[in-house]
Amino acid sequence: MSQVIKLDSGVIRSDLPMADGRTIRYYDSAPHTRTASDTRPVEDQPGIGELRLDPLLNEWVVMAAHRQGRVFLPPKELCPLCPTRSDLLSEIPDSSYEVVVFDNRSPSLRAPEGDWALPDILGTDTDAGTAAGKCEVICFTDNHGGSFADLSERQVRTLMEAWRDRVRELSTHSYIRHIAPFENRGEEVGVTLFHPHGQIYAYSYIPARVEKMLEVAKAHHEETGRVLFDDVVARELRDGDRIIARNEHWVAFVPYAARYPFEIHVAPLSPVADLASLSAEQADAFPAISIEVMKRLDGVFGIAMAYIATWHQAPVREGREYLRLHWQIASVRRAPGKLKYLAGSESAMGAFIMDLKPEQSAGQLRDVQL
Repeated sequence: MSQVIKLDSGVIRSDLPMADGRTIRYYDSAPHTRTASDTRPVEDQPGIGELRLDPLLNEWVVMAAHRQGRVFLPPKELCPLCPTRSDLLSEIPDSSYEVVVFDNRSPSLRAPEGDWALPDILGTDTDAGTAAGKCEVICFTDNHGGSFADLSERQVRTLMEAWRDRVRELSTHSYIRHIAPFENRGEEVGVTLFHPHGQIYAYSYIPARVEKMLEVAKAHHEETGRVLFDDVVARELRDGDRIIARNEHWVAFVPYAARYPFEIHVAPLSPVADLASLSAEQADAFPAISIEVMKRLDGVFGIAMAYIATWHQAPVREGREYLRLHWQIASVRRAPGKLKYLAGSESAMGAFIMDLKPEQSAGQLRDVQL
């Protein structure tokens, strides 16, 4: 029998074991008895990777050589994220689902054994560590040919509840310091499975971008007594010309200094630290604006836009008073048939150059007829 947990908005989570010892979690918007067994042969799971310090930047780099053999662009009939059929034993044993979450079969990060601690940073003398953390796959729908923009508001609300639930649970692990749910869409950004899905990376260290954001936000708070992201949203609301959508609880805008041709930030108007901290009212209001944003993105050129959509939030146990939750969608497409490549200045120097003013891309997004 599955373990059943009741969540907000009538969502039911059902946990079942997979053949190799992992856990699959079904999220349903109504009661649903989940009993399907994973009948695949048991396979050994890969070992834990290595964590090495780049002493020039004091940034951690994960060595996960076992990922070279992961599934790469399988045809639809062999998709491991579709429901199980008579001719396909997939990662999801049941014949249908709404939203599911399970541990990645080829994780970059995995749970450590016994006591674990991040190595002390000593420059070139820093010890290598084990790549502790969690990597989970979250499937948005059992429809292989769909996308986020095709989901119903009810489906997105279930997805939101799954995100919130995973953040709550992953935050209880002592070795987890930061959690980042994200979605990659399109081969242009490296997608290797076309089924609509995302991932949740739970890191045992603070990723470099979050460290930088935290450093800047702390300095702003010390100087002004205010939270930096709150001031950012206030400026966008005041300027108005970069806002593309808004409802009672959320606002979507192209940031003042966008790095990508089409970059959208979606933020709650009443700020919170992370997904788990959202109120029921905020969570209920998210589906409508998120679907609108995705439809506007696809509508700019009338094609499915490649993007990376990432939830930025405060770390699990530090800096929670300085960083705010927001959803960033960034597309590398600048025109039909043209991509913005991260070339010398961006990739080597981290110095972004934009060919399109944020006000222009915001106007194009607003002009899309839904």
